[in-house]
Amino acid sequence: MPKGNHYIKHGLATFLCLLLMHGVIGCVAAYGADKPNVLLISVDDLNDWVGCLDGHPQVQTPNIDALAARGVLFANAHCQSPVCNPSRASMMASLYPETSGVYFLNPDPMASPAMRESVFLPKRFETEGYYVAGAGKLFHGQQSAKYWPNWAGGFGGFGPRPEKKISPYPGHPLWDWGAYPECDADMADAKIAAWGVQALASTRKKPFLLGLGFYRPHVPQYAPQKWFDLYPLDTVQLPAVATGDLDDVSSYGIAITRLKHVAPTHDWVLANDQWKLMVQSYLACVSFVDDQVGKLVRALDESPHRDNTYVVLMSDHGFHIGEKERHAKRSLWGDGTRTPLIIAGPGLSRGKVCRKPVQLLDIYPTLLALTGHAVDPKHEGRSLVSLLRDVDADWPHFARTSFGPGNVAIVSERYRFIRYHDGSEEFYDHDDDPNEWRNVITNPGYADVIATHRAALPAEYHAVLGKGSTGHQSFKASNAQGRRP
Repeated sequence: MPKGNHYIKHGLATFLCLLLMHGVIGCVAAYGADKPNVLLISVDDLNDWVGCLDGHPQVQTPNIDALAARGVLFANAHCQSPVCNPSRASMMASLYPETSGVYFLNPDPMASPAMRESVFLPKRFETEGYYVAGAGKLFHGQQSAKYWPNWAGGFGGFGPRPEKKISPYPGHPLWDWGAYPECDADMADAKIAAWGVQALASTRKKPFLLGLGFYRPHVPQYAPQKWFDLYPLDTVQLPAVATGDLDDVSSYGIAITRLKHVAPTHDWVLANDQWKLMVQSYLACVSFVDDQVGKLVRALDESPHRDNTYVVLMSDHGFHIGEKERHAKRSLWGDGTRTPLIIAGPGLSRGKVCRKPVQLLDIYPTLLALTGHAVDPKHEGRSLVSLLRDVDADWPHFARTSFGPGNVAIVSERYRFIRYHDGSEEFYDHDDDPNEWRNVITNPGYADVIATHRAALPAEYHAVLGKGSTGHQSFKASNAQGRRP
Protein backbone atom coordinates (compact mmCIF):
# COMPACT_ATOMS: atom_id res chain seq x y z
CA MET A 1 0.00 0.00 0.00
CA PRO A 2 1.41 3.47 -0.85
CA LYS A 3 2.53 5.38 2.22
CA GLY A 4 0.02 8.21 1.65
CA ASN A 5 -2.89 5.78 1.43
CA HIS A 6 -1.75 4.18 4.65
CA TYR A 7 -1.94 7.52 6.49
CA ILE A 8 -5.33 8.27 4.97
CA LYS A 9 -6.65 4.87 6.09
CA HIS A 10 -5.10 5.31 9.55
CA GLY A 11 -6.57 8.78 9.91
CA LEU A 12 -10.01 7.58 8.85
CA ALA A 13 -9.90 4.72 11.35
CA THR A 14 -8.91 7.15 14.10
CA PHE A 15 -11.75 9.49 13.16
CA LEU A 16 -14.25 6.63 13.20
CA CYS A 17 -13.02 5.46 16.58
CA LEU A 18 -13.47 8.97 17.97
CA LEU A 19 -17.02 8.96 16.67
CA LEU A 20 -17.54 5.58 18.27
CA MET A 21 -16.27 6.83 21.63
CA HIS A 22 -18.76 9.67 21.55
CA GLY A 23 -21.68 7.45 20.55
CA VAL A 24 -22.16 9.05 17.13
CA ILE A 25 -22.06 5.78 15.24
CA GLY A 26 -22.45 2.11 16.06
CA CYS A 27 -19.62 -0.04 17.33
CA VAL A 28 -19.17 -1.55 13.88
CA ALA A 29 -17.31 1.58 12.78
CA ALA A 30 -14.24 0.61 14.79
CA TYR A 31 -13.77 -2.35 12.50
CA GLY A 32 -13.96 -0.55 9.19
CA ALA A 33 -15.65 -2.58 6.48
CA ASP A 34 -15.67 -5.79 8.53
CA LYS A 35 -19.10 -6.06 10.06
CA PRO A 36 -19.19 -7.80 13.43
CA ASN A 37 -20.82 -11.18 13.89
CA VAL A 38 -23.60 -12.06 16.32
CA LEU A 39 -23.96 -15.22 18.42
CA LEU A 40 -27.45 -15.37 19.97
CA ILE A 41 -27.97 -17.99 22.69
CA SER A 42 -31.49 -18.63 23.95
CA VAL A 43 -32.21 -20.79 27.01
CA ASP A 44 -35.78 -22.00 27.52
CA ASP A 45 -37.48 -21.29 30.88
CA LEU A 46 -34.30 -20.16 32.65
CA ASN A 47 -35.04 -17.98 35.67
CA ASP A 48 -32.49 -16.19 37.87
CA TRP A 49 -31.04 -19.46 39.18
CA VAL A 50 -27.62 -18.69 37.73
CA GLY A 51 -24.61 -17.88 39.84
CA CYS A 52 -24.10 -14.32 38.63
CA LEU A 53 -27.72 -13.44 39.51
CA ASP A 54 -27.64 -15.07 42.96
CA GLY A 55 -31.02 -16.68 42.34
CA HIS A 56 -30.21 -19.90 44.20
CA PRO A 57 -27.32 -20.32 46.66
CA GLN A 58 -26.26 -23.73 45.34
CA VAL A 59 -26.52 -23.37 41.58
CA GLN A 60 -23.37 -24.08 39.57
CA THR A 61 -23.15 -22.15 36.29
CA PRO A 62 -19.45 -21.41 35.74
CA ASN A 63 -19.78 -20.81 32.01
CA ILE A 64 -22.68 -18.36 32.14
CA ASP A 65 -20.93 -16.60 35.02
CA ALA A 66 -17.73 -16.35 32.96
CA LEU A 67 -19.67 -14.89 30.04
CA ALA A 68 -21.17 -12.28 32.36
CA ALA A 69 -17.66 -11.41 33.54
CA ARG A 70 -16.61 -10.53 30.00
CA GLY A 71 -19.65 -8.37 29.21
CA VAL A 72 -22.65 -6.66 30.79
CA LEU A 73 -25.11 -8.56 32.94
CA PHE A 74 -28.57 -6.97 32.92
CA ALA A 75 -29.81 -7.94 36.36
CA ASN A 76 -33.20 -6.28 35.90
CA ALA A 77 -34.22 -7.64 32.48
CA HIS A 78 -37.79 -8.75 31.77
CA CYS A 79 -39.75 -10.61 29.13
CA GLN A 80 -42.79 -9.13 27.39
CA SER A 81 -44.90 -12.20 28.15
CA PRO A 82 -44.28 -15.01 30.65
CA VAL A 83 -44.94 -17.72 28.07
CA CYS A 84 -42.90 -18.98 25.10
CA ASN A 85 -44.74 -18.01 21.90
CA PRO A 86 -45.57 -14.36 22.63
CA SER A 87 -42.25 -13.73 24.35
CA ARG A 88 -40.20 -15.01 21.42
CA ALA A 89 -42.41 -13.37 18.81
CA SER A 90 -42.18 -10.07 20.68
CA MET A 91 -38.40 -10.23 20.87
CA MET A 92 -37.96 -11.18 17.22
CA ALA A 93 -40.17 -8.30 16.05
CA SER A 94 -39.51 -5.81 18.88
CA LEU A 95 -43.24 -5.35 19.34
CA TYR A 96 -45.30 -5.58 22.54
CA PRO A 97 -48.07 -8.20 22.72
CA GLU A 98 -50.48 -5.29 23.19
CA THR A 99 -49.50 -4.16 19.70
CA SER A 100 -49.54 -7.56 18.00
CA GLY A 101 -52.41 -9.36 19.75
CA VAL A 102 -50.16 -12.41 20.23
CA TYR A 103 -50.54 -12.96 23.98
CA PHE A 104 -50.55 -16.76 24.36
CA LEU A 105 -49.18 -20.02 22.92
CA ASN A 106 -50.98 -19.42 19.65
CA PRO A 107 -51.45 -18.10 17.01
CA ASP A 108 -48.45 -18.04 14.71
CA PRO A 109 -47.07 -14.47 14.65
CA MET A 110 -48.12 -14.02 11.05
CA ALA A 111 -51.76 -14.09 12.16
CA SER A 112 -51.11 -10.60 13.50
CA PRO A 113 -51.35 -7.66 11.06
CA ALA A 114 -48.67 -5.80 13.03
CA MET A 115 -46.34 -8.79 12.85
CA ARG A 116 -46.93 -9.15 9.11
CA GLU A 117 -45.82 -5.57 8.62
CA SER A 118 -42.61 -6.11 10.58
CA VAL A 119 -39.33 -7.78 9.62
CA PHE A 120 -38.14 -10.43 12.05
CA LEU A 121 -34.61 -10.14 13.41
CA PRO A 122 -33.07 -13.03 11.42
CA LYS A 123 -34.60 -11.84 8.15
CA ARG A 124 -33.37 -8.30 8.72
CA PHE A 125 -29.81 -9.52 9.18
CA GLU A 126 -30.10 -11.67 6.09
CA THR A 127 -31.16 -8.65 4.05
CA GLU A 128 -28.16 -6.75 5.45
CA GLY A 129 -25.85 -9.33 3.87
CA TYR A 130 -25.35 -11.64 6.85
CA TYR A 131 -25.16 -15.39 6.71
CA VAL A 132 -27.95 -16.38 9.11
CA ALA A 133 -28.25 -19.89 10.52
CA GLY A 134 -29.63 -21.47 13.64
CA ALA A 135 -30.65 -24.58 15.53
CA GLY A 136 -32.99 -25.52 18.35
CA LYS A 137 -35.76 -23.43 19.87
CA LEU A 138 -35.48 -19.86 18.65
CA PHE A 139 -39.08 -19.17 17.75
CA HIS A 140 -41.85 -21.22 19.36
CA GLY A 141 -42.74 -24.73 18.18
CA GLN A 142 -42.18 -25.30 14.47
CA GLN A 143 -41.86 -21.59 13.69
CA SER A 144 -38.06 -21.65 13.61
CA ALA A 145 -38.15 -23.66 10.40
CA LYS A 146 -40.29 -20.92 8.84
CA TYR A 147 -38.65 -17.78 10.15
CA TRP A 148 -34.99 -18.59 10.77
CA PRO A 149 -32.93 -18.95 7.55
CA ASN A 150 -30.73 -22.03 7.27
CA TRP A 151 -32.31 -23.58 10.32
CA ALA A 152 -30.50 -26.83 11.10
CA GLY A 153 -33.37 -28.44 13.02
CA GLY A 154 -34.51 -29.11 16.54
CA PHE A 155 -32.29 -32.18 17.05
CA GLY A 156 -34.98 -33.96 19.02
CA GLY A 157 -36.50 -31.01 20.88
CA PHE A 158 -37.66 -31.99 24.36
CA GLY A 159 -36.51 -35.56 23.90
CA PRO A 160 -35.37 -38.17 24.46
CA ARG A 161 -38.07 -39.31 26.85
CA PRO A 162 -38.46 -42.58 28.77
CA GLU A 163 -41.31 -44.99 28.05
CA LYS A 164 -42.92 -44.13 31.40
CA LYS A 165 -42.77 -41.03 33.51
CA ILE A 166 -40.12 -40.85 36.20
CA SER A 167 -42.17 -38.69 38.54
CA PRO A 168 -45.57 -39.61 40.00
CA TYR A 169 -47.30 -36.58 38.45
CA PRO A 170 -50.26 -37.88 36.40
CA GLY A 171 -50.88 -34.71 34.37
CA HIS A 172 -49.47 -33.28 31.15
CA PRO A 173 -46.86 -35.58 29.55
CA LEU A 174 -44.18 -32.87 29.48
CA TRP A 175 -44.44 -32.33 33.21
CA ASP A 176 -41.88 -34.81 34.46
CA TRP A 177 -38.50 -34.64 36.21
CA GLY A 178 -35.61 -36.94 37.01
CA ALA A 179 -32.27 -38.36 35.84
CA TYR A 180 -32.51 -39.37 32.19
CA PRO A 181 -30.89 -40.34 29.77
CA GLU A 182 -27.50 -41.83 30.60
CA CYS A 183 -25.31 -39.73 28.29
CA ASP A 184 -25.11 -36.02 27.51
CA ALA A 185 -24.65 -36.87 23.84
CA ASP A 186 -28.21 -38.22 23.71
CA MET A 187 -29.67 -34.86 24.71
CA ALA A 188 -30.96 -32.50 22.03
CA ASP A 189 -29.12 -29.57 23.61
CA ALA A 190 -25.78 -31.38 23.37
CA LYS A 191 -26.44 -31.96 19.67
CA ILE A 192 -27.38 -28.32 19.19
CA ALA A 193 -24.15 -27.25 20.93
CA ALA A 194 -22.13 -29.61 18.70
CA TRP A 195 -23.73 -28.04 15.64
CA GLY A 196 -22.86 -24.60 16.98
CA VAL A 197 -19.25 -25.55 17.65
CA GLN A 198 -18.89 -26.71 14.07
CA ALA A 199 -20.59 -23.59 12.72
CA LEU A 200 -18.30 -21.31 14.70
CA ALA A 201 -15.23 -23.11 13.39
CA SER A 202 -16.21 -22.36 9.79
CA THR A 203 -14.81 -19.43 7.86
CA ARG A 204 -17.08 -17.37 5.64
CA LYS A 205 -16.84 -14.31 3.47
CA LYS A 206 -20.00 -12.91 5.02
CA PRO A 207 -20.51 -11.83 8.62
CA PHE A 208 -22.84 -14.20 10.47
CA LEU A 209 -25.77 -14.29 12.82
CA LEU A 210 -25.86 -17.68 14.53
CA GLY A 211 -28.78 -18.50 16.78
CA LEU A 212 -28.85 -21.46 19.14
CA GLY A 213 -31.91 -22.22 21.23
CA PHE A 214 -31.47 -24.69 24.08
CA TYR A 215 -34.53 -26.58 25.38
CA ARG A 216 -33.52 -27.13 29.00
CA PRO A 217 -34.42 -26.35 31.74
CA HIS A 218 -37.95 -26.43 30.20
CA VAL A 219 -39.97 -29.47 31.25
CA PRO A 220 -39.51 -32.38 31.08
CA GLN A 221 -36.66 -31.59 33.41
CA TYR A 222 -34.37 -34.43 32.42
CA ALA A 223 -30.59 -34.49 32.52
CA PRO A 224 -28.04 -37.29 32.93
CA GLN A 225 -27.28 -38.47 36.47
CA LYS A 226 -23.94 -36.68 36.70
CA TRP A 227 -25.73 -33.31 36.76
CA PHE A 228 -28.00 -34.49 39.57
CA ASP A 229 -24.90 -35.59 41.47
CA LEU A 230 -23.89 -31.93 41.74
CA TYR A 231 -26.89 -31.45 44.01
CA PRO A 232 -27.31 -34.34 46.49
CA LEU A 233 -30.96 -34.47 47.44
CA ASP A 234 -30.40 -34.26 51.18
CA THR A 235 -28.48 -30.99 50.72
CA VAL A 236 -30.89 -29.27 48.31
CA GLN A 237 -32.16 -25.92 49.58
CA LEU A 238 -35.73 -24.91 48.80
CA PRO A 239 -36.50 -21.38 47.61
CA ALA A 240 -37.54 -18.88 50.24
CA VAL A 241 -41.31 -18.59 50.69
CA ALA A 242 -43.59 -16.80 53.14
CA THR A 243 -46.64 -18.13 54.94
CA GLY A 244 -49.73 -16.28 53.78
CA ASP A 245 -47.90 -14.83 50.79
CA LEU A 246 -51.13 -14.65 48.75
CA ASP A 247 -53.30 -13.09 51.45
CA ASP A 248 -52.85 -9.60 49.98
CA VAL A 249 -53.33 -10.71 46.34
CA SER A 250 -56.75 -10.39 44.69
CA SER A 251 -58.72 -13.44 43.66
CA TYR A 252 -58.10 -12.46 40.05
CA GLY A 253 -54.33 -12.30 40.61
CA ILE A 254 -54.46 -15.81 42.04
CA ALA A 255 -56.80 -17.15 39.37
CA ILE A 256 -54.81 -15.97 36.35
CA THR A 257 -51.79 -17.92 37.63
CA ARG A 258 -53.72 -21.11 38.36
CA LEU A 259 -57.01 -21.62 36.53
CA LYS A 260 -56.80 -24.04 33.58
CA HIS A 261 -53.03 -24.44 33.95
CA VAL A 262 -51.38 -27.82 33.43
CA ALA A 263 -48.55 -27.58 35.96
CA PRO A 264 -48.83 -29.44 39.27
CA THR A 265 -50.32 -27.38 42.07
CA HIS A 266 -48.16 -26.58 45.04
CA ASP A 267 -50.54 -28.56 47.24
CA TRP A 268 -49.95 -31.62 45.06
CA VAL A 269 -46.18 -31.06 45.18
CA LEU A 270 -46.19 -30.90 48.97
CA ALA A 271 -48.59 -33.83 49.42
CA ASN A 272 -46.41 -36.03 47.21
CA ASP A 273 -43.08 -34.88 48.69
CA GLN A 274 -41.78 -33.70 45.31
CA TRP A 275 -40.57 -30.17 46.01
CA LYS A 276 -36.92 -31.03 46.70
CA LEU A 277 -36.88 -33.40 43.72
CA MET A 278 -38.22 -30.66 41.45
CA VAL A 279 -35.66 -28.16 42.72
CA GLN A 280 -32.89 -30.73 42.24
CA SER A 281 -34.05 -31.49 38.69
CA TYR A 282 -34.22 -27.83 37.75
CA LEU A 283 -30.74 -27.17 39.14
CA ALA A 284 -29.38 -30.22 37.29
CA CYS A 285 -30.88 -29.03 34.03
CA VAL A 286 -29.48 -25.53 34.52
CA SER A 287 -25.98 -26.87 35.08
CA PHE A 288 -26.34 -29.15 32.07
CA VAL A 289 -27.33 -26.30 29.77
CA ASP A 290 -24.59 -24.13 31.26
CA ASP A 291 -22.13 -26.75 30.03
CA GLN A 292 -23.54 -26.40 26.52
CA VAL A 293 -23.12 -22.64 26.69
CA GLY A 294 -19.51 -23.19 27.69
CA LYS A 295 -18.89 -25.29 24.59
CA LEU A 296 -20.08 -22.45 22.38
CA VAL A 297 -18.04 -19.77 24.10
CA ARG A 298 -14.89 -21.90 23.97
CA ALA A 299 -15.50 -22.61 20.29
CA LEU A 300 -15.86 -18.89 19.65
CA ASP A 301 -12.65 -18.16 21.55
CA GLU A 302 -10.80 -20.74 19.45
CA SER A 303 -12.18 -19.38 16.19
CA PRO A 304 -11.04 -16.49 13.98
CA HIS A 305 -14.22 -14.67 15.04
CA ARG A 306 -13.30 -14.19 18.69
CA ASP A 307 -12.57 -10.47 18.55
CA ASN A 308 -15.35 -9.49 16.17
CA THR A 309 -18.44 -11.20 17.59
CA TYR A 310 -21.15 -9.98 19.92
CA VAL A 311 -22.61 -12.64 22.20
CA VAL A 312 -26.14 -12.35 23.56
CA LEU A 313 -27.45 -14.84 26.11
CA MET A 314 -31.10 -14.63 27.17
CA SER A 315 -34.07 -16.64 28.33
CA ASP A 316 -37.62 -16.22 27.12
CA HIS A 317 -39.08 -15.70 30.64
CA GLY A 318 -38.73 -16.78 34.25
CA PHE A 319 -40.04 -19.78 36.16
CA HIS A 320 -41.55 -20.48 39.59
CA ILE A 321 -40.43 -23.46 41.65
CA GLY A 322 -42.67 -23.05 44.66
CA GLU A 323 -42.48 -19.26 45.02
CA LYS A 324 -45.95 -17.71 45.33
CA GLU A 325 -47.15 -21.27 46.03
CA ARG A 326 -46.98 -22.22 42.38
CA HIS A 327 -44.86 -23.86 39.70
CA ALA A 328 -44.09 -23.02 36.07
CA LYS A 329 -44.25 -19.65 34.31
CA ARG A 330 -47.32 -17.51 33.41
CA SER A 331 -47.19 -14.94 36.17
CA LEU A 332 -46.56 -11.19 36.39
CA TRP A 333 -44.45 -11.50 39.53
CA GLY A 334 -40.69 -11.27 39.37
CA ASP A 335 -40.17 -15.02 39.27
CA GLY A 336 -42.26 -15.13 36.09
CA THR A 337 -40.99 -12.08 34.20
CA ARG A 338 -37.32 -11.72 35.13
CA THR A 339 -34.87 -13.27 32.72
CA PRO A 340 -31.08 -13.50 32.47
CA LEU A 341 -29.66 -11.20 29.80
CA ILE A 342 -25.94 -10.92 29.05
CA ILE A 343 -24.36 -9.01 26.17
CA ALA A 344 -20.61 -9.22 25.55
CA GLY A 345 -18.36 -8.25 22.69
CA PRO A 346 -15.87 -5.79 21.24
CA GLY A 347 -15.95 -2.26 22.59
CA LEU A 348 -18.39 -3.02 25.43
CA SER A 349 -17.97 -2.81 29.18
CA ARG A 350 -16.65 -5.95 30.84
CA GLY A 351 -17.71 -7.45 34.13
CA LYS A 352 -20.38 -4.84 34.76
CA VAL A 353 -23.87 -5.28 36.22
CA CYS A 354 -26.70 -3.05 35.03
CA ARG A 355 -29.75 -2.71 37.24
CA LYS A 356 -31.80 -0.48 34.95
CA PRO A 357 -35.13 -2.01 33.83
CA VAL A 358 -34.65 -3.43 30.34
CA GLN A 359 -36.65 -5.78 28.13
CA LEU A 360 -36.18 -8.61 25.68
CA LEU A 361 -37.63 -6.49 22.89
CA ASP A 362 -34.61 -4.19 23.36
CA ILE A 363 -32.33 -6.91 21.97
CA TYR A 364 -33.25 -6.39 18.30
CA PRO A 365 -32.62 -2.61 18.19
CA THR A 366 -29.47 -3.12 20.25
CA LEU A 367 -28.04 -5.57 17.71
CA LEU A 368 -28.88 -3.19 14.88
CA ALA A 369 -26.98 -0.42 16.67
CA LEU A 370 -23.99 -2.62 17.50
CA THR A 371 -23.67 -3.80 13.91
CA GLY A 372 -24.12 -0.35 12.39
CA HIS A 373 -27.52 -0.82 10.77
CA ALA A 374 -30.36 1.66 10.54
CA VAL A 375 -33.05 1.65 13.19
CA ASP A 376 -36.51 0.35 12.38
CA PRO A 377 -39.14 2.97 13.32
CA LYS A 378 -41.68 0.21 13.96
CA HIS A 379 -39.63 -1.16 16.84
CA GLU A 380 -40.98 -0.57 20.34
CA GLY A 381 -37.76 -1.62 22.04
CA ARG A 382 -34.79 0.67 22.64
CA SER A 383 -31.10 0.22 21.96
CA LEU A 384 -29.13 -0.70 25.08
CA VAL A 385 -25.82 0.58 23.68
CA SER A 386 -25.65 3.50 26.11
CA LEU A 387 -25.97 1.04 29.02
CA LEU A 388 -23.47 -1.33 27.45
CA ARG A 389 -20.92 1.49 27.62
CA ASP A 390 -22.01 2.89 31.00
CA VAL A 391 -24.31 0.75 33.14
CA ASP A 392 -25.24 3.82 35.19
CA ALA A 393 -26.23 5.95 32.19
CA ASP A 394 -29.53 7.81 32.34
CA TRP A 395 -32.37 5.42 31.51
CA PRO A 396 -35.82 6.92 32.16
CA HIS A 397 -37.68 3.82 30.95
CA PHE A 398 -39.77 1.05 32.50
CA ALA A 399 -39.94 -2.64 31.59
CA ARG A 400 -43.38 -4.03 30.76
CA THR A 401 -44.82 -7.55 30.78
CA SER A 402 -48.36 -8.71 30.02
CA PHE A 403 -50.37 -11.91 30.16
CA GLY A 404 -53.49 -11.04 28.22
CA PRO A 405 -55.05 -7.59 27.77
CA GLY A 406 -55.33 -5.68 31.03
CA ASN A 407 -52.90 -7.92 32.92
CA VAL A 408 -49.70 -5.88 33.01
CA ALA A 409 -46.60 -5.51 35.17
CA ILE A 410 -44.58 -2.27 35.10
CA VAL A 411 -41.07 -2.54 36.52
CA SER A 412 -38.65 0.24 37.44
CA GLU A 413 -35.23 0.05 39.05
CA ARG A 414 -36.77 -0.30 42.51
CA TYR A 415 -40.46 -1.17 42.15
CA ARG A 416 -42.97 -3.53 40.54
CA PHE A 417 -46.53 -2.44 39.81
CA ILE A 418 -49.18 -4.91 38.60
CA ARG A 419 -52.64 -4.09 37.26
CA TYR A 420 -55.03 -6.95 36.51
CA HIS A 421 -57.90 -7.10 34.05
CA ASP A 422 -60.44 -6.72 36.85
CA GLY A 423 -58.78 -3.52 38.11
CA SER A 424 -57.07 -5.03 41.16
CA GLU A 425 -53.46 -3.99 41.72
CA GLU A 426 -50.24 -4.88 43.48
CA PHE A 427 -47.13 -2.84 44.29
CA TYR A 428 -43.80 -4.08 45.64
CA ASP A 429 -40.76 -2.19 46.92
CA HIS A 430 -37.75 -4.33 46.11
CA ASP A 431 -35.46 -2.39 48.42
CA ASP A 432 -37.49 -3.63 51.40
CA ASP A 433 -39.12 -6.70 49.87
CA PRO A 434 -37.05 -8.37 47.12
CA ASN A 435 -39.21 -11.51 47.27
CA GLU A 436 -42.44 -9.56 46.67
CA TRP A 437 -44.14 -10.87 49.79
CA ARG A 438 -45.85 -7.62 50.85
CA ASN A 439 -48.27 -5.86 48.53
CA VAL A 440 -48.13 -2.18 49.56
CA ILE A 441 -50.61 -0.87 46.99
CA THR A 442 -52.74 0.71 49.77
CA ASN A 443 -49.81 2.34 51.57
CA PRO A 444 -50.28 6.12 51.17
CA GLY A 445 -46.55 6.66 51.39
CA TYR A 446 -46.18 5.18 47.92
CA ALA A 447 -49.09 7.06 46.30
CA ASP A 448 -46.96 9.30 44.06
CA VAL A 449 -44.61 6.60 42.82
CA ILE A 450 -47.55 4.25 42.25
CA ALA A 451 -49.19 6.93 40.10
CA THR A 452 -46.00 7.22 38.04
CA HIS A 453 -45.99 3.48 37.36
CA ARG A 454 -49.71 3.41 36.71
CA ALA A 455 -49.23 6.10 34.04
CA ALA A 456 -46.93 3.72 32.14
CA LEU A 457 -49.74 1.23 31.46
CA PRO A 458 -50.61 0.73 27.79
CA ALA A 459 -53.17 3.15 26.40
CA GLU A 460 -54.64 0.47 24.13
CA TYR A 461 -54.73 -3.31 23.95
CA HIS A 462 -54.99 -5.32 20.74
CA ALA A 463 -57.74 -7.92 20.86
CA VAL A 464 -56.63 -11.44 21.73
CA LEU A 465 -55.69 -13.45 18.65
CA GLY A 466 -55.84 -17.25 18.49
CA LYS A 467 -57.79 -19.55 20.76
CA GLY A 468 -57.79 -22.70 22.83
CA SER A 469 -54.34 -22.62 24.46
CA THR A 470 -53.82 -22.82 28.20
CA GLY A 471 -53.34 -19.06 28.33
CA HIS A 472 -56.55 -18.40 26.43
CA GLN A 473 -58.45 -20.70 28.76
CA SER A 474 -56.94 -19.19 31.90
CA PHE A 475 -57.65 -15.65 30.74
CA LYS A 476 -61.27 -16.51 29.93
CA ALA A 477 -61.83 -18.39 33.20
CA SER A 478 -60.24 -15.66 35.31
CA ASN A 479 -62.34 -12.95 33.66
CA ALA A 480 -65.49 -14.97 34.29
CA GLN A 481 -65.01 -15.25 38.05
CA GLY A 482 -65.78 -12.51 40.54
CA ARG A 483 -63.20 -10.47 42.40
CA ARG A 484 -62.55 -11.24 46.06
CA PRO A 485 -63.50 -8.29 48.27
